[in-house]
Amino acid sequence: MARETKMGYNDLERQIELAQLIERFTDKDGIHSTAIQSLSFIRASKKGDPIYTIHKPALCIVAQGRKLVMLAQERYYYDPSQYLVVSVDLPISGQILQATSHSPYLCLRLDFDFQQIVDIMNESDKPLGEKGSSERGLFVSKTNVSLLDAVIRLVRLLEAPEDIPVLAPLAIREILYRILMDEHGDSVKQRAMIGSHAQRIAKVIDLIQKNFAEPLRIDVLASAANMSSSSMHHHFKEVTGMSPMQYQKQLRLQEARRLLLSETADAANAGFQVGYESPSQFSREYSKLFGLPPISDIKRLRES
Repeated sequence: MARETKMGYNDLERQIELAQLIERFTDKDGIHSTAIQSLSFIRASKKGDPIYTIHKPALCIVAQGRKLVMLAQERYYYDPSQYLVVSVDLPISGQILQATSHSPYLCLRLDFDFQQIVDIMNESDKPLGEKGSSERGLFVSKTNVSLLDAVIRLVRLLEAPEDIPVLAPLAIREILYRILMDEHGDSVKQRAMIGSHAQRIAKVIDLIQKNFAEPLRIDVLASAANMSSSSMHHHFKEVTGMSPMQYQKQLRLQEARRLLLSETADAANAGFQVGYESPSQFSREYSKLFGLPPISDIKRLRES
């Protein structure tokens, strides 16, 4: 049974209002930016194939429909009763599982940076968590009333653009505070804590991203994290769900796919540009991730 406030405004009504607000600002399928720079909406009228991306730190709330997110071999399902947070850059795939033209998939995404998190933590007297622990950089949690109210207030500001400069930062601050205070908030807190293992792993992630086409040097990555190679490897897997080499492979293959779709390279050249010396190895690993060899996969994507 939906919870009710004294005013009789229950969870279901909140979810319906959020869906209606998003639908009002999304007249067609796709990703829609808004007058609030860090806020965007996603709309889809049908289920689709998995979409691969490098997901930046963000809060995602499904207002209508259902979605599956995969990180390595882990599956995360969420719908209007839950929200998803990504706290470090992660290579994931997302697949819409429930959507129709009459009841489209509707989702909002709120990007955030860690200076915002640090500012909130500095003003909070709540426990910060342990620097030495490493939480997964992605989680799904139950949407609570306080969070949903703050999100709705933020989205409502799109109807009063003159209020956005003053009120949007306040609403965003409350939203991030609600996430930090939730049961999985340590995942975000640790990423913002100076010297924490999560923050050190974020440095490793940044280094891999900047040099993904180069041979992986575990000793260099460990030095950047100020950890031993074994400790860095352990905490990297705790945060990302994969090894540094698997992470690099995801970056390489996603970039190769982008190059092929943009028609700036053929399969062999795309593989070479992202760091593969062997065309056969590139084709084999590409097929394993995307389900088809490069040329067949790109043909399927263009036809769909």
